[in-house]
Amino acid sequence: MKKDYQHIVILTGAGISAESGLATFRAANGLWNNHPVEDVATIEAFQRNPAYVHDFYNELKPLLNAAKPNPAHLAITKLQQEYPAKISIITQNVDTLHEKAGSQNIYHIHGQINQAVCLNCGHVLETFTDVDTETTCPHCQISGMMKPNIVFFGENLLYMEDVDKLLHQCDLFISVGTSGVVFPAASFVQIAKYYGAETYEFNLELTSNNLYFDHHIYGKAGETLPRFVSELLNAQASADNHNH
Repeated sequence: MKKDYQHIVILTGAGISAESGLATFRAANGLWNNHPVEDVATIEAFQRNPAYVHDFYNELKPLLNAAKPNPAHLAITKLQQEYPAKISIITQNVDTLHEKAGSQNIYHIHGQINQAVCLNCGHVLETFTDVDTETTCPHCQISGMMKPNIVFFGENLLYMEDVDKLLHQCDLFISVGTSGVVFPAASFVQIAKYYGAETYEFNLELTSNNLYFDHHIYGKAGETLPRFVSELLNAQASADNHNH
């Protein structure tokens, strides 16, 4: 562990939200929260039956809205507030737990549960209330064109240009609670490492993407991440004292 990172990038996945009681929505059995993925998470499904897809996400909203950030989320906020580096969060999660924890610089590459995007004008509406086929876009005033701002299968991830820049610049890359099998997010560590970043993986168990990580820390992120953040802050503080 170095004492003076300049640019830290933290990638978070379903594992960090699981400790806040949110089920991992995307299971290996092809179900998304007990619904077949092709019924609720593809563009075809949305075109075929937008009302059904809206209902599905509307039902998830209160569940995700009620969830509370856990010590792992709060540790990231503490790091952002107290460590003198640029710290960015790339998250695969559609919940707003990082926001609730008070974090900044968050890139939701899979979209957000509390947003809908107008397919007519591109306006993004933020709301935890229901959005449906009748909802009028507050920007262009057209009704029936709002789509949940969730990246469906076959759609491009959001913020990829920003993410690419972040990965090129970072000198510390931390992955928390993501299996590292879904591309392109699985390649983020490779890119960061290629450009010289030190790489840490926080997960419950060994993942298949482990080759590119310099360090593996196993266990619940709510326990391991706060410890790690304390170590980083202590190392930084002692370096500061040493320099004065």
